[in-house]
Amino acid sequence: MLCREAPPEDGGWDPIALRLALAGILRALTARGPAVLVVDGVQHIDPESADLLRFALHLAPPTLRVIAVETPEAYAAYGGKDPHDTRLWVPSEADVLLVPPLHADEIAELLIHHRLPSRMAGRIHKASGGNPRLALAVGRSLADARTPVHHAEALTLSGRARDLARQLLGAAPPEVRETLLLAALALRPTATLVRRAGRPDAEADLAAAERAGLVSLAEDGTVAFTAGLLPSTLVHDACWAERSAGHAALARVVDDPVEAVRHRALATDAPQEELAAEVAEAADLARRRGNSALAAELALLAAESTPGSHAQRRIARLADAAEEAARAARADLAMRAATDLLARDAAPADRVRARLAVLDTAGQGLTGLDEMYVHAMEDSEGDTALRAAVQLRLAVKYVLADGDPVRSRAAAMESAALAASMGDPRTAAQALTVQARMERALGSPDADAVLAQARALETAERPAGIRNAAQILTIRHALFDGRLVDARNQLNALLPLVQRRGSVEDAIELLSTLAEIESRIGPCAAALGHAGRSLAMTLEAGLSPGPAWYALALAETAGGSFARAASYARRSVQASEEEGDRVFLSRSLYALGRVQLVNGDVAAALETLRRVEANERAQSTVDPSMLRWHEELAEALLAHDEVEEALAVLAAVRPVGERLGRTTVLLGLDRAYALCQAAEGRTDEAAELLAGTAARFAEAELPLEQGRALMALARVERRRRRRSAAQTALQSAAAVFERVGAAPWLALATEAPAGPAGEGPVGEEALPALSSLTEAELRLARLVGQGASNQEAAAKLYLSVKTVEARLTRIYQKLDVRSRAQLATALRP
Repeated sequence: MLCREAPPEDGGWDPIALRLALAGILRALTARGPAVLVVDGVQHIDPESADLLRFALHLAPPTLRVIAVETPEAYAAYGGKDPHDTRLWVPSEADVLLVPPLHADEIAELLIHHRLPSRMAGRIHKASGGNPRLALAVGRSLADARTPVHHAEALTLSGRARDLARQLLGAAPPEVRETLLLAALALRPTATLVRRAGRPDAEADLAAAERAGLVSLAEDGTVAFTAGLLPSTLVHDACWAERSAGHAALARVVDDPVEAVRHRALATDAPQEELAAEVAEAADLARRRGNSALAAELALLAAESTPGSHAQRRIARLADAAEEAARAARADLAMRAATDLLARDAAPADRVRARLAVLDTAGQGLTGLDEMYVHAMEDSEGDTALRAAVQLRLAVKYVLADGDPVRSRAAAMESAALAASMGDPRTAAQALTVQARMERALGSPDADAVLAQARALETAERPAGIRNAAQILTIRHALFDGRLVDARNQLNALLPLVQRRGSVEDAIELLSTLAEIESRIGPCAAALGHAGRSLAMTLEAGLSPGPAWYALALAETAGGSFARAASYARRSVQASEEEGDRVFLSRSLYALGRVQLVNGDVAAALETLRRVEANERAQSTVDPSMLRWHEELAEALLAHDEVEEALAVLAAVRPVGERLGRTTVLLGLDRAYALCQAAEGRTDEAAELLAGTAARFAEAELPLEQGRALMALARVERRRRRRSAAQTALQSAAAVFERVGAAPWLALATEAPAGPAGEGPVGEEALPALSSLTEAELRLARLVGQGASNQEAAAKLYLSVKTVEARLTRIYQKLDVRSRAQLATALRP
């Protein structure tokens, strides 16, 4: 390892010379003072290099600190031994750092950093076990294969990822790999099960595999592979006879009838109708148990076990399997079933069912599926019920992928009418729900009436999917209206039922919505917990992470960290752009711009919020309650010294809010308008308006908004030179934030009196002189006072040099100074 060139032909490298040379290098490192030697991946050190290191470190001076980094990869260099037992070269005083595997969320960030699709982060995390090298190999394999992100079957990989898995498995001798193959074939492998299936030394073999870093063993003997790519590679590389024998052996010893049927079906490659019927019954049983993933796998296995002589039965089972996969959010199984079905002489109805299942598992990533919609429309010709179902999916596509709520509303209305004519209340209710959502976005007064029709049509039992149900939209309308306590109570009553009997996507939707509500009213710690669970489930299911990251950005903004909130918002932006999701792109940009504004990065916030404005106008969104970007944009404009444009934004949206009766939206506009008044010098009016706004936010049970209004009031009171009133407002804001657990806002409220968010403290003695400056002017004054040239200030603030010059002239006039030196003096406390 340390000698990468070929050795001399006269007998190889001189080991004494190498030892002395390396010792000399280490002494040279410490000649100028203490030094740190970091050796990464110590599990890969070969014996010759280890011997050199041991000798050189023995002679190294005490000022050399050694850190050994050990990563969760193959331990092939140790021949399956525990690296802690060998300690080939590490002296007793060395620090050994064990680098843990990455979490699924960190894998997603890694993929984004390398411009790889983030949607598959959960599946890639399972395949790699959190090993970044494996994760990147899997991600690049997907990208190189140009496989659509909604086709998760591509995780059955070849190429570099497979080769890496084989290297890992190479640490185990052949007999251990034979034992591991049985564990890989089992659904719930344990040492006892593997031993009973024909491996008498199972415990010893699995212990050796654990030392090699291939599996982990629980106290009860449960076996878990450290990376999902390991069992899939074992199965992939085994011949048919080995796999068949393994499944047959497991079928004889498992104690669960569902698992036994599965193994018997996988042990034979001869389709049998009797066996296929048993597998189909096992799929039904798995569904009743609540194991949707196993039900989907068994439903497809039942179809594939059906003999060719029963062609129509196989087609029907394939259609059932596709729909079962959609319920389990298994895009790979849905695509596999649909591909098989569409290659056969299937009836149009079955073809439509298969295609709709694929569309239903695509999540937010509906771009690139236009052909699927076209064929579904063609096959549904003449079938009213199928046409209603297709139009419902088109209504979703038009708003998510195309950003066209008008067209979405039209498709939803047609779907509802067709379903009603066929006596299909469930589809009609779903279509009316989509219509109501579009009516709300378009600012139609009919939205609540349409939603009421949908609620009336929903059956007494739980609807097919919460995500398309009027019940959840009713809760979201309460969220938009500011009736957050009512919305939270409804969600808390619904969540246990969905967690027990609902789909993965249903649970994700409810958890995200609950996090969004708690991000506004508290407890903020609960919001973080619910958003985190939503993200974990999203990544596990291989769904689009953009919505979950958006929810986590809101939760972090409320109760976590502004820095983490910005990070999650950026990830959501990139994921939404990757998926072509217009709706969540606007939402994630809003979340990002809001945090940038709070952090004082006004130029970036203004750019981001202008993108939100452009996106929302392009989508013809009218109702300001669904995404409250107007007040944030107005404040960003104000902080950028664009008072007139800020007032124009507020003036344009206020009549809409008044017409639609969006009371809490109007309160947010009042907060921003009061800051505009203060910027124009009308500080008395601003203070009165902010005090009233804070009180009305309290009455509406919106504590975080109340706290923001109180903080704005404190800023205005400081400009009025009323220090005691400013301090009282800040203390009131801090008490509100502390009560709901809004940690980052509490930190802002308890800081020393400051200027604009993100700026340093303003000394009390400086307040009289500086109170006449706007926030944008104060920001420029500080930069120039610290020595920045006009060109440097312009670049920092994203302004033209002419704008900086004009603004400086006003600053000089207001502060009665004539030079940069005098300006710097005026800024000092």
